[in-house]
Amino acid sequence: MYFCTIMQLHCKYYTFLSCMLIHRTLSESVVEYLRHFPVTVITGPRQSGKTTLSRSVFGNEVPYFNLEDPDTRLFAEQDARGFLNSCGERAILDEIQRVPSLFSFLQSHTDNNPAFRFLLTGSHNFDLMASITQSLAGRAGLLTLLPFSNPELQEAGIPPTDLETACWQGGYPRIFSQDMPPKLLYPNYVHTYIERDVRQIKNIGDISSFLRFIKLCAGRAGQLLNLSSLALDCGIAVNTAKAWISVLEAGYIVYLLKPHHQNFSKRLVKMPKLYFYDTGLLCYLLEIDNSKQLQTHYAKGAIAENFVINELMKAYFHRGIHHPPLFFWRDHRGLEIDCIIEHNGKLRAIEIKSGSTISDSFFSTLQSWQKITGFPAEECIVVYGGEGSQKRTVASVLGWRNTFEVVRDIVPGRG
Repeated sequence: MYFCTIMQLHCKYYTFLSCMLIHRTLSESVVEYLRHFPVTVITGPRQSGKTTLSRSVFGNEVPYFNLEDPDTRLFAEQDARGFLNSCGERAILDEIQRVPSLFSFLQSHTDNNPAFRFLLTGSHNFDLMASITQSLAGRAGLLTLLPFSNPELQEAGIPPTDLETACWQGGYPRIFSQDMPPKLLYPNYVHTYIERDVRQIKNIGDISSFLRFIKLCAGRAGQLLNLSSLALDCGIAVNTAKAWISVLEAGYIVYLLKPHHQNFSKRLVKMPKLYFYDTGLLCYLLEIDNSKQLQTHYAKGAIAENFVINELMKAYFHRGIHHPPLFFWRDHRGLEIDCIIEHNGKLRAIEIKSGSTISDSFFSTLQSWQKITGFPAEECIVVYGGEGSQKRTVASVLGWRNTFEVVRDIVPGRG
């Protein structure tokens, strides 16, 4: 009966935005996880839509507890068993990382009541993973919700007008739900959420230096992460830079793309590349005030690359795939493939170009890659800043709006 109720709610898994419904691709995975796990955890950046998705799955009649509320948090901390008993058979616990002690009580609570279902949300990746591993191993399913993907916006009938606009505005729901200009959203996001969250994750006393560090990271988006250089520019120790990168990862601000291990040439680069989870935030940190300014900005290529990598990440995360098989490849001579995708024992090579007009130069790196590896053109794709798609001898060409086509035959479900 319980799962029938869940299935009946299935058509409602949308984010309500200004008299429109935007379907969240992750909703199908949430339904599936609730069938099999007593606890389902949705992680992701703050304001990415986790609470809205959770409440749309369970409905407004299910108890909802926000653990950022001081009274609720105090109740959960001082009387965990009493708190969980007050939740009933189904409940949503928001920002669960604020009361990590609850995880051990959830273990026994759900073991004693196997029909109960809890939907948890959290914004601190590392804290949640540690708690789940220690207390809820085998009992909790973990999902990640990022800001809106381009296919989600296209399906809702509100696609960005061009690549520059898509990059500059980013995908945070409030931009669309409240028609909030990015220039208002992102300063608030940085100063309200980043400053508060980093104090929770790690006691950083010098917030001004940390904010400078974030902006220096923005200037290195899409580049190899050289911690020594980053630390020198920020005036901090290398170990501090390493710790602060971990803080930004834990708060879903940045992520690291690892180099692919397959050695087709003599030596490979071993450093990861740095990316931001949202290019709107990235543009704000780079002081890009509008999409027109981005057209001639020095970082346009890196930002476009970041955007496309993000779209590929969302294609996996929003379908319940925890570890997207995305890498990059670079040898000691500087030959680099922007993205390598592992699938079915094969590799797919992706080159990303911000230009809106197809040029022969788009294919030069892939041609070199094919000579080194012997890989077929069928597994080589160029994603560029224009609208059209072509089937070239060297590689397929996709416009930026069709980035999902890169993985359509790999990941399950709709675009």
